[in-house]
Amino acid sequence: MSTEPHLAIVGATGAVGAEMLTCLEQRNFPLSKLTLLASARSAGKTLQFRGEGITVKELTKDAFSEIDIALFSAGGRISEEFGPAAAAAGAVVIDNSSAFRMDPDVPLIVPEINPDSAANRPKNIIANPNCTTIVTLMGLFPLHQKFGLKSIIASSYQAVSGSGAQGIIELESQVKALANDEPFEKNVYPHQIAFNVIPQVDCFLDDGYTKEEQKMLNEGRKILGLDGLSVTCTCVRVPVYRSHSVSLSAQFEKSVTVEAAKAAFDGYPGIRLCDDPEQNLYPTPLDTTNKDDCLVGRIRMDQVLPNALALWVVGDQVRKGAALNAVQIAELI
Repeated sequence: MSTEPHLAIVGATGAVGAEMLTCLEQRNFPLSKLTLLASARSAGKTLQFRGEGITVKELTKDAFSEIDIALFSAGGRISEEFGPAAAAAGAVVIDNSSAFRMDPDVPLIVPEINPDSAANRPKNIIANPNCTTIVTLMGLFPLHQKFGLKSIIASSYQAVSGSGAQGIIELESQVKALANDEPFEKNVYPHQIAFNVIPQVDCFLDDGYTKEEQKMLNEGRKILGLDGLSVTCTCVRVPVYRSHSVSLSAQFEKSVTVEAAKAAFDGYPGIRLCDDPEQNLYPTPLDTTNKDDCLVGRIRMDQVLPNALALWVVGDQVRKGAALNAVQIAELI
């Protein structure tokens, strides 16, 4: 591959596709050419990139003959249908869906955590992890390096944009309707999301956990290479537009202190310490929205588990949890 690849974005007109365009431009990603692909319905639209208009083309299996890197952000069904075709045509596929994450021949990459794994890609496909998994592991990996991660107890507070544009629309419409004492509909979520929290993200499995909750266990083990990692998780949808927050109790193999934990984050890329309780300083979703870094705070000793910390991690799930992580993987390639 040349130093300036021909890159394509599949799903370019969606929210994450638009964020990928922003990340490519802001990071001055070296490109010989950029191709934008989407459904037939979106083909013909013009999107701006580096001051020029680029016409969106229809996604077909023949669209990848000259592509070096293909960023997929159009859902699992599209990835399953078109991803192997793109890879067979010679493009390195970086897929944002869950379609290939647990395939043993597909590396699952967070560039700040396991960049070397990206080199081993037998199917020419690399998977982007789940957004909540990325935010969580960004807050835990510097600690894992120092103390050896053993178990995670997590509760996530996930923004409505994790459900796509319709999640934002539903929250906005319900808030306006309630303010005006008007009726409203529930389409995206099974319960009212305005002024409420819903302890369900994705569908339920037979064991009572949801698919979203199970992803943190399965993906966490794969990314960290810890087959014995114990994880229990509750994922909650909250009336926040953007950025996911995660409350964690993390147990380690080695003895740990708050001071040593805070020192572990010094200079670590992609994660910043925001922890001064006396000044009411701790991460909130608004602090990370449209920002690259994840923030960690509220670090304290866990009062139940030995060798354990309680902490709070927040990150923009559209950016670091999806688009930025994919672009960083492309930078590795």
